[in-house]
Amino acid sequence: MSKTVAVVLALLSLMLFPTISKAQLIPTGNLYAGVAYADSVDVVNRLTFRGWDGSVEAFPLHRFANLGIVLDGSGLYRTGVQQYNIVIGPRVSMNFGKWRPFVHAMGGIQQTNSSGTTFRPAAIDIGGGVDRKLPLKNFSWRLQFDYVHTHLLSANQNEYRGSTGLVWRF
Repeated sequence: MSKTVAVVLALLSLMLFPTISKAQLIPTGNLYAGVAYADSVDVVNRLTFRGWDGSVEAFPLHRFANLGIVLDGSGLYRTGVQQYNIVIGPRVSMNFGKWRPFVHAMGGIQQTNSSGTTFRPAAIDIGGGVDRKLPLKNFSWRLQFDYVHTHLLSANQNEYRGSTGLVWRF
């Protein structure tokens, strides 16, 4: 991991997880952790991946309770290839009883390690999904789908990712 990425992640962590104080930056939000399956298509190749997906969402604006800021990370793997994504952006959601559908548009960076070579193209992640409230207090189950677009080595890569897992609301 480069020093720039480490510094950006450290600053985002400090912003998203403030110490306990009278004026806490993020009064509400959620954490998500799940498994992911992805299908990546470039000009000639179609690759399938399995891995993990996780995110932290904060609702910093009381006036706009349906607008959140999301930091999403994922790791996808197949023989000889590891791919990591880190993206940040807005998410809009609404509550309908036990269901909470959402859409998001995020940007960031993707790191792909293949045959000893590392590539770091910019990534655009557009997607959405739905959370279903569970009987356990503050927990939901999430089903999420994303389209991730990158441009690497003069070619476009299009990735379709589905993930599912547990959401904890705080």
